[in-house]
Amino acid sequence: MKIGILGAGRIAVTLAETMNKMPEVECYGVASRDLEKAKVFAKEHGFQHAFGSYEGMLADEEVELIYIATPHSHHYRHMKMCLDAGKHILCEKSFTVNEKQAEEIFRIAKEKKLLVTEAIWTRYMPSRKIINDLLDEKVVGDVRKMTANLNYPLLDKERIVKPELAGGALLDVGIYPLNFAYMHFGDKVDRIVSAAQMTEAGVDGENGMILLYEDGRMAVLNSGIHGKSDSEGVFYGTFGCMVVENINNPESIKIYNTDRILIREIEVPEQISGYEYEITETISCIKEGKLECPSMPHAETLKMMQVMDNLRADWKMKYPDEIEVL
Repeated sequence: MKIGILGAGRIAVTLAETMNKMPEVECYGVASRDLEKAKVFAKEHGFQHAFGSYEGMLADEEVELIYIATPHSHHYRHMKMCLDAGKHILCEKSFTVNEKQAEEIFRIAKEKKLLVTEAIWTRYMPSRKIINDLLDEKVVGDVRKMTANLNYPLLDKERIVKPELAGGALLDVGIYPLNFAYMHFGDKVDRIVSAAQMTEAGVDGENGMILLYEDGRMAVLNSGIHGKSDSEGVFYGTFGCMVVENINNPESIKIYNTDRILIREIEVPEQISGYEYEITETISCIKEGKLECPSMPHAETLKMMQVMDNLRADWKMKYPDEIEVL
């Protein structure tokens, strides 16, 4: 399938390197507001065409699928452009700035019979099923609590620190612990207790979230942009604990008994980068005429956006009107 990348930043580089190793993908085009940047990107990563405007690439009838790799603040506008041009979409997380924008994108996509899905890569990875199967097997007994964290030093990233780019920890890194909890503990959440420390610019620099489930289970999550954490997800059971190394791209799963002795280790399948799973599923669904991907259905994207909307409301963290409204 001929894929075009909208945006030529860091994520686009990783994506391009992955696509070049996938026989089912044709690296067709890359678009940037800077033509020279697009040309350099295309030459370095083996893309056939470089475009100096997003509109230029979208006008090319050969492009079948667009990967949107721009900041969160621009996703809504860029997805509308893609849909107006009749293109299927795989959009980086977070999908939009708020739930209303996501609802509108899905409405337009359904009307135009185009597939749109969120590129939250952990949802598509085989590690997701491996972890859930182990929980179902009760390898560490009855699990009533889990923890997950993701923190990186990101203060040098403009898209992270600026409110006008929908910055802060939540939409960029907090979305991963939240998805981790919902993937492995489900969505029967009774209430969420949270707190955030805001930066001088007015975005969350550090946050903590406690999900209280209807059945009495608890998920304790945190994310931040000031330093690096261990990025672990831990499930605490009656027989021990299960540790997932790196919730952002699971590397291994370790089972410990109650004496903290390692009794079993499960390696995840080898991969190109981890991005290939979302690309493969998206292509497959487009060919089957589907309008959403089973690994990240529209309802799940809307749920995640709703949760983050509510968290931001609790923290009184509002982005500028020009990126919040439809």
